Amino acid sequence: MSLWQEWATTALDLFFPPFCPLCHLRLGERRRDPLCGSCWEGLERLLPPYCESCGRPFPRFERGGSREGSPCEACRRSRPRFTYARAATLYGGRVREALHVLKFGGKTAVAQPLGDLLAEVGSSMVPVNDVHCLVPVPLHPSREAERGFNQSVLLARRVSRRWGVPAEAKVLRRQRATRPQTDLDAAERRANVKGAFELRRSHVVEGRHVLLVDDVLTTGATAGECARVLLNGGAATVGVLTVARVP
Repeated sequence: MSLWQEWATTALDLFFPPFCPLCHLRLGERRRDPLCGSCWEGLERLLPPYCESCGRPFPRFERGGSREGSPCEACRRSRPRFTYARAATLYGGRVREALHVLKFGGKTAVAQPLGDLLAEVGSSMVPVNDVHCLVPVPLHPSREAERGFNQSVLLARRVSRRWGVPAEAKVLRRQRATRPQTDLDAAERRANVKGAFELRRSHVVEGRHVLLVDDVLTTGATAGECARVLLNGGAATVGVLTVARVP
């Protein structure tokens, strides 16, 4: 931050005191705008060991055992379409609140610290030097118009800025509106998103290591369908990076 920017920020803070959108307390010195330092530090990072395929963390009693760094039971039964999936945090607590105010409260500035978190934690989980492009998971045009933005695009752009890897928001298109996934089981989720995406720019991904970016990974159905489309379009490798993962 330049000296001029510091002065401008100080002046704005003096006349218009900023407050954290999560805890509603005034921002302090350890802030990660627009989050306060306490809420930023409350975004608990996901630590290994976790499944090498889907990123699901192993239960505590298994840590240090033979399964560390290996596929989980579900991935051994049925390998995901993507090569790997990683998440910066477990879904819940502060990160759930942050994603909620971002997606449903219109607080798009929250994408900045969440994107920073994704870039910082993801750099130790993902082979960044091998990634050719970031592809945000698209919303259906009607949903994006209603919301006013796609949170995955905001996150991907922030990570792109930190990593120096291009974000390609026009590669995938959601061609069919789907039901909300919340109350669906794994099989219903896969059926719900089947055929929902189309590849628009195959030349961008052909022969390349593509990293899908999204806000939350639950069963991996959406990411898996996107990966299928990308691989069929010529992508060499498809990984997944999300802010949070449902345990």
